[in-house]
Amino acid sequence: MNFRKTQILQLFIVVFATLLMVSCNKNRDYKNSSRATGWKMNAKEGGFQHNPNAKEQETAPGLVFIEGGTFTMGKVQDDPMHDWNNSPNQQHVQSFYMDETEVTNLMYHEYLDWLKTVFPPEDENYKNIYKGALPDTLVWRNRLGYNEVMTNNYLRHPAYSDYPTVGVSWIQAVEFCNWRTDRVNELILEEEGFTARNSRYDAKAGETFSTETYLNTPTQTYGGNDSITRGGKKSESLAKRSKDSTNLYVQRKDGLLMPGYRLPTEAEWEYAALGLVGLRSYNVYRGRKKYPWDGQYTRSGARRSRGDQLANFKQGDGDYGGIAGWSDDGADITAEVKSYEPNDYGLYDMAGNVAEWVADVYRPIVDDEFNDFNYYRGNVYTKNSIDKDGKVKIVTADSIVYDTLSNGKIIARNLPGEILQVPVDENETYLRTNFSDSDNRDYRDGDKPSTRYYQSFGDDDETEEDSKRMYNSPKHQVSADSTGSMDRRYDKDGGRTTLVDNNVRVFKGGSWRDRDYWLDPAQRRYFPEDMATDYIGFRCAMSRVGSKSQKGKRPTH
Repeated sequence: MNFRKTQILQLFIVVFATLLMVSCNKNRDYKNSSRATGWKMNAKEGGFQHNPNAKEQETAPGLVFIEGGTFTMGKVQDDPMHDWNNSPNQQHVQSFYMDETEVTNLMYHEYLDWLKTVFPPEDENYKNIYKGALPDTLVWRNRLGYNEVMTNNYLRHPAYSDYPTVGVSWIQAVEFCNWRTDRVNELILEEEGFTARNSRYDAKAGETFSTETYLNTPTQTYGGNDSITRGGKKSESLAKRSKDSTNLYVQRKDGLLMPGYRLPTEAEWEYAALGLVGLRSYNVYRGRKKYPWDGQYTRSGARRSRGDQLANFKQGDGDYGGIAGWSDDGADITAEVKSYEPNDYGLYDMAGNVAEWVADVYRPIVDDEFNDFNYYRGNVYTKNSIDKDGKVKIVTADSIVYDTLSNGKIIARNLPGEILQVPVDENETYLRTNFSDSDNRDYRDGDKPSTRYYQSFGDDDETEEDSKRMYNSPKHQVSADSTGSMDRRYDKDGGRTTLVDNNVRVFKGGSWRDRDYWLDPAQRRYFPEDMATDYIGFRCAMSRVGSKSQKGKRPTH
């Protein structure tokens, strides 16, 4: 009997110990130890450091979330020209973020004010930074129209503060996006206690913040001023207990800094404008949309607003708004943002008001046979420039990169504090199957293999090849002499066959100057990237990092 009790007791001990071990194993805190090695993470003694509290990407200022998916791009309902400019093709777009409204004059004013403060235009070294960012207010002039009130007031007067900014070229829009990225991330670092409080208000030309500089070489941020870079309370506490200097700065793996603001791709813009999420049923769309709103008409059918126009556009010859006293669309030129109802994604003015720049280089055909995922034509791959000492090159006040555009305007492409970029070379492209060149703007549509006379053998005559390119566009030349005077040489070659080249960009959506034909999100046009008009504005986008959806999927029943 005692022997049996002993056996039962021993069995109980074994079972208890086994359960205890399993329980301990199940309760192992994988936030603090590695599932790969079992080593403790974030140990005071050293080793791998990881932020267990990192959350999914937050929505940056001014943006709304657009959950990605599949849609038919280029599906227009009206195509009287039959030019095959909008051949329907199935595309998939990843989740991303987009500005709720177009960039307004007030938003652009903040940009200009920052540039003027940090890079005073009266300083000879910086005058072209501010001048190059200024919108072209002369776009309002018309040979047979009196529009001087807009020329003098539209950009500056507070009555137009919340109106979409115009007169901005594609290049200027890209530079605004870059500036916005740095200002948002600069504030995040300050609020999180990594950089000195209010340092952003005292920025000097040689001590500006750049997101990429901070992530790649933080000690050179703010011109190497440690009192700013490590002047926050959190940085001070980290310095006291950290043995590794790399952990004194925020890194990409911390998930704190935002991805860059940028122009949306054509596919993203069209997908967001359609707002098909409102027509979704299981894995199909319950119909088609001609405009960003439901229905096939430009007037509201709702009881309270029946008959009202749903966007700001030109309704007929000499009719930009309607009869006085009861305006059809409430505007004769542009309208204040949010004047009309948003689409199903919460985006305003995705049809009418102003057309909008998108990132893509224009080609008549979207090459969906080569790619149907995040389609974009315009990739120019670059890398950080490295000096002879193996350090990244930072742009200084004496090495600002300026471009002279085809219209003679001078703009800054790199500001002091940013990392100088150079094209990728054979070190990055050798034996790769996914890309082989730095510049991919004319890939499969205007490069050598796409020419009508292409032969893969024989002599390669550069001049003959250039004359037989598919897109034989004018090549204007602008240069400055030693006195700074511009020498403008207009290309008068009568053999040019098109205006399409690698420097024309797509713009989407109808504007206050356009008839309703252009309100269809699938319609597309192009314009030189260094020129501006009174009817093209822009809005910014941002890539989504992490999960496709902000919320977990739930059963429909």
